[in-house]
Amino acid sequence: MTPPESFEEYVAARYAALTRTAYLLTGHHQDAEDLVQTVLMKAVGAWRRIQADPEPYVRRMLVNENISRWRRHRGRELTVASVPDRALSDAVVDGRLDLLAALRQLSPRQRTVLVLRYFEDLTEAQTAELMGTALGTVKSQARDALARLRALAPGLDIRVEPEVASDAVRLHARLDP
Repeated sequence: MTPPESFEEYVAARYAALTRTAYLLTGHHQDAEDLVQTVLMKAVGAWRRIQADPEPYVRRMLVNENISRWRRHRGRELTVASVPDRALSDAVVDGRLDLLAALRQLSPRQRTVLVLRYFEDLTEAQTAELMGTALGTVKSQARDALARLRALAPGLDIRVEPEVASDAVRLHARLDP
């Protein structure tokens, strides 16, 4: 991939992907958009330095800013077990909502490990470097997070499978038949 020529070009090409990653990190659309906007405001100031390869820098900023946000706001939000007035009855949509609800109940560090490892397809080493933690921490957080997801969403078949012709892995959640 050739590096973007301008900050505006980078934002136009990557905004949707950054917002999806931020949504998985935060669990809320509005928080995800706020997170991406905050990170992009900070990234524009460093653009000359990072423009050759901005993706790792911006990802790291997403993770760090999200950690800072949950540290600042720890204990201020009330989490509920179910969303009121849910009119959706489709099993697949319900399964995805159950998975998202279970993800929201994980600690921010566990959720970050799962997002980076299984959504962003980063290796354990890349995830550890991005989070500024040890490789063993990433492994144990991923193991504990997957076990907790399985306990929180027993109706989902949550498993990790290697991708064909790649060292990447994918997190699969299927509804039990």
